[in-house]
Amino acid sequence: MICVSTRGKAPAVSLREAVLAGLAPDGGLYVPAEIPRKPESWWKALRGKSFQDVAIAVLGELAGDEFDRDTLASVVRDALNFPIRVVELEKGFGVVELFHGPTFAFKDFGARMLAQLMTRMNQDARELTILVATSGDTGSAVACAFHNMPGTRVVVLYPAGQVSAVQEAQFATLGGNVTAVAVQGSFDDCQRLVKTALADPQLLSRARLTSANSISLGRLLPQVFFHAFASLQFAADSPLQISVPSGNFGNLVAGIMAWKLGAPINRFAAPTTINDTVPRYFASGTVEPRPSVATVANAMDVGDPSNLERLRWLFGDDLSAIKEVVVTNACTDDDAREAIARLYQKYAYVADPHSAIASCGCARSTNCLFLATAHPAKFREVVEPVIGKPVPMPEPLAEALKKEKVVQHIAPVLGELAALL
Repeated sequence: MICVSTRGKAPAVSLREAVLAGLAPDGGLYVPAEIPRKPESWWKALRGKSFQDVAIAVLGELAGDEFDRDTLASVVRDALNFPIRVVELEKGFGVVELFHGPTFAFKDFGARMLAQLMTRMNQDARELTILVATSGDTGSAVACAFHNMPGTRVVVLYPAGQVSAVQEAQFATLGGNVTAVAVQGSFDDCQRLVKTALADPQLLSRARLTSANSISLGRLLPQVFFHAFASLQFAADSPLQISVPSGNFGNLVAGIMAWKLGAPINRFAAPTTINDTVPRYFASGTVEPRPSVATVANAMDVGDPSNLERLRWLFGDDLSAIKEVVVTNACTDDDAREAIARLYQKYAYVADPHSAIASCGCARSTNCLFLATAHPAKFREVVEPVIGKPVPMPEPLAEALKKEKVVQHIAPVLGELAALL
């Protein structure tokens, strides 16, 4: 795979180079120079196949020139050794459950694949420091995927006091090669620190850094697999919409990549929280980031979404072309709670706030799947008062809450992060 920067001022590189670098040297995000569209017959042959088989086929089309088929199959089966469930709630309306991995969030797909890819790609004897900014679930998924992996160190930056107790416990209790860093600021401050560090020549001369956020192409590509798999669960002649809860917009970009590959998807919904930079861009044509605001769906609390840059690149920066495929709107906390209640009362389905917001994207559609991105137990404090009953806590989450947290604290300035590194 040839990878280029969204900003067009960096040399083209291989997938290996893009994954290990994280961010392009011109500050842009790596994207595939070309996404090969597969014919309808290719997709038809995948209907009825397992998720792992679909993932191997898609990865082969994207990265088959850099890895042999056996290696690709091994990477997928080692990393994605947990189920994905597609549940039909009623005819033409269903949910894709993506939270059955080890940290109970969809971020496990990208984090575990990235860990497997980096293990095979890393030929350098120096320790590799993986910087990750998280508004909740990314940190735990990356920390778990790389925990005790030789030759790596994980530094998780998160906004102090703005992640749930379960989320914080998942990455702040691991120890070993994982360092939890509470930043006195917002997720956007954490994300800015990661980007600034990855572009700082002086820091890069002293530490070997890469990223595991969705700015990393290696973490984004595996999300293409579940969009492709989900699209194959509907009848071939049924126009399908997929609703993606959107914060940093990496998951939506992965869906667009699956669509460009020819997956049988017609449209996407991309509902956000009141952090509505993208809905405002759709309305005005101008990108105007704002400081993020805390909501009940903290993984979506992003005021300056990085992957909007990839979304615009994929459509040649043509907003009208984007709007032909994607619809977006902002949802309030009340909207999220109402959606949780509606899903429970009508279908006895318990959804976390992010997944509930995703269901709102199907409100005016037929043949629509929404993505359930986190286990509801990770957001009991929001879900339980709405449904009026306890949400059972998976044992690994309960055990994490019992452990002692070890956290370092910094201000949102590069100097303090550099000293820590």
